[in-house]
Amino acid sequence: MVAAVTLLATITLAGCSNSNNNASSSDTEVKLPIAYKNTAATNKNATKNGTLKLALVNNAPFQGITDPVLASNAADQQAFAPDGLNTLFNVDKNYKIIDGGLADQKLDRSAKTATITVRKNAKWSNGSPVTAKDVEYAYEVLGNKKSTSQQYSSDFENIEGMAEYHKGTADTISGITMPDGENGKVVVIHFKSMSPSMKYSGNSFIWGAVEPYEYIKDVPIAKLASSAQIRKNPIFTGPYKLDKVVEGESTSWSPNKYYYGKKAQIGHITINTVSMNNINKALQSKKYDSVVPSAAGQLGGTNYKSLKNNKGYTNVGQAALSYSYFAFNLGHYDTKTGKNVEDSNKKMANKSLRQAMMYALNVDQVSKKFGNGVKWRANTLIPPVFSQYYDKSAKGYPLNIKKANKLLDEAGYKKRNGSKWRSDPKGKPLTIHFGAMTSSATTEATYQDYLQQWHKIGLNVKYTNGKPMEMNSFYDVLQKPNQNQMDIWLGAWSLSSEPSQSQLYGDTAPFNMGHFATAKNTELINKMNDSTAWNEKTRIKTFKEWQEYMNEQAGVVGEQFNYAWQPVNNRVKGFSLSPANNELYSNLTLTSSKLK
Repeated sequence: MVAAVTLLATITLAGCSNSNNNASSSDTEVKLPIAYKNTAATNKNATKNGTLKLALVNNAPFQGITDPVLASNAADQQAFAPDGLNTLFNVDKNYKIIDGGLADQKLDRSAKTATITVRKNAKWSNGSPVTAKDVEYAYEVLGNKKSTSQQYSSDFENIEGMAEYHKGTADTISGITMPDGENGKVVVIHFKSMSPSMKYSGNSFIWGAVEPYEYIKDVPIAKLASSAQIRKNPIFTGPYKLDKVVEGESTSWSPNKYYYGKKAQIGHITINTVSMNNINKALQSKKYDSVVPSAAGQLGGTNYKSLKNNKGYTNVGQAALSYSYFAFNLGHYDTKTGKNVEDSNKKMANKSLRQAMMYALNVDQVSKKFGNGVKWRANTLIPPVFSQYYDKSAKGYPLNIKKANKLLDEAGYKKRNGSKWRSDPKGKPLTIHFGAMTSSATTEATYQDYLQQWHKIGLNVKYTNGKPMEMNSFYDVLQKPNQNQMDIWLGAWSLSSEPSQSQLYGDTAPFNMGHFATAKNTELINKMNDSTAWNEKTRIKTFKEWQEYMNEQAGVVGEQFNYAWQPVNNRVKGFSLSPANNELYSNLTLTSSKLK
């Protein structure tokens, strides 16, 4: 689960937010096949010697952090996707862990253990074996108090000894054992309690990837993210090995001869960063076979309008594991205690102010006009892809200017002394700083529309630093423990395939960058995975109660849900976005040497 760039539309929004139109655009959602059933014969020569050309749609350079424990941006995962991201487990179509991957998993509820067994023929791309220590070391990197990882949350303290290791009072994690030694293949994780989420990939208790211990052991964990082993010469466990990386711009790949699974069939893969404003033309001129397959989606509504009938391509897609959101700065992250702390003196601490800002926006109309069926207003913080847990009945924040003004008036945010702007309840001038990332022409026009809507209700809202920020700079500011440059911001999440919320909004989560950390929020998040959660009806009820609570509190509010779709050139064969396609890159072949 990683922070991602918000991918919105590419046309201006002039005059689209003048009414109280509350109609949702989700009824126009597109329906695309999840796989491209190409029946053409594979061209063996073109496949063996050819190059699959993929675009990474991003307006900023990718950072180049290849380690999934340390990466905090979706662009890095996309830039290095052919390596398989060192993933441990295979899954079925519902993301349930099954046997057959780099390792198998066995849960024992009575013993409170998870046994992970690495396959005997598993090797890194440099030929060295994958060992039990490689599984265990991922938890050391994740939980080390000097680690730069953003992935840690209190859920991992369900592992015996993890809390002590995280605090620095223990050198090892007592609850992770290796019965056959570090060079063996078996790891047993001892938990304080078991959660039903452990059956699925992406859960917040069992980390789903390995670390190359022998290769990186001499690098201090605090310096790992900047090391040559991670940035310049990484090794992987997937079907392709990295041949070259041009910092922030591109990666090149060839088959990994040590891969345990189905052998990669295409001779070369290249991934190049392409801006949001240039991707349509690049695909229309057949420079790329497709964009990097991503559960989060890289292409938006106006891309779909321009590319849906692009000759030589077939569109595939599925409901996205992602959403965009507004968040408010409500506190700080205490680096000593490792907890998010709310501050009642923060500018945005007043719930009525937050609710009013959300009611002022017309996300429905923006989405309907420019979403073209692949984007619609988010009514909760659980996207529809999690059909069991998603609360489709939730109202969220449709446009309601009258209600927004009433909330502000009653809370004491009033215009005084003839000012066009409202002051705070104490009568002091109020300026709210809005953080946003540089993006496409329409996305930035969308920001302007939001600013105009806030101005309509008398709130003096301005860009942080006077303009949208480059993505990496945006997150550098946001991830500071006590930043005060952004009062509200617009971001997006690329989500885990298991819907637990502790890693995003838990009281110990570094990703909880708005620091919303009420006792009720913590209680509900913990309940998602406690002993009561083994009863599916109870777990569903908890998720829906959390969604209702988060909507009412408005500390974080969903902006848009989306459909993850992409055009695939008709020379590509074997393409499928199904979660059960555990050999996505190995299954690909080409039917011709040139794009069609």
